[in-house]
Amino acid sequence: MTANDRPARLLVGLLAGAGAAHVVAPKLFDGLVPEFLPGKQRTWTHASGVAELLLAAAIAVPQTRKAGGLAAAGFFAGILPAHLKMARDWRDKPTALRAGAYARIPLQVPLVLWAAKVARDAGR
Repeated sequence: MTANDRPARLLVGLLAGAGAAHVVAPKLFDGLVPEFLPGKQRTWTHASGVAELLLAAAIAVPQTRKAGGLAAAGFFAGILPAHLKMARDWRDKPTALRAGAYARIPLQVPLVLWAAKVARDAGR
């Protein structure tokens, strides 16, 4: 990565950190898995962590950055149900926690746009 790849480097860091957290501390994320998904919550938690790690790796490599960025944009859009579930489940939490849960919902939009920009910039 070059100095001009700062958005990509930051996205790699975000995805790698989130992926590692899902694998190392899955209990924190199990409750976010929507009930409509088949199977065990832990399986989905680990799978999403591995997906984030793979996305980070794809974005880190210039030859796969465009595809990785597009896949990350899709991933960020795809995890919106987990954030909606968190907001619903945390309705009775203290104000600061509830605000954090609600803030995650619109935060998906800039994440999708960021990943799409990384993909677009990779094509140049």
